[in-house]
Amino acid sequence: MKRFSAALALIILPVLLMAAVSEGAQKALTGKYDQSLRKGETRATLDPGMFPDARVKQAYKVAKEIPWVLDSIYCFCMCKESPTFRHKSLLSCYVDNHASV
Repeated sequence: MKRFSAALALIILPVLLMAAVSEGAQKALTGKYDQSLRKGETRATLDPGMFPDARVKQAYKVAKEIPWVLDSIYCFCMCKESPTFRHKSLLSCYVDNHASV
């Protein structure tokens, strides 16, 4: 399940980045994007450079570039319900190494 979730995240993130860049880049640059759907993750994402795998590095790079998008998406690996993780959103998977495993 963890590998499936990580693989799914690695596939979804580039698509989200393309959508965010094409549609909301101007808003993001000016800080005028809709924040009403955010789940409340405020911690910074990990530095992409700390991961040797190129796909993981790219996923963390995307998470750092569009945190407002990932913070509005439910994480389907069930880490929100986990007593260990208690993540707020998909963005929470990128504030620790959870998305890399």
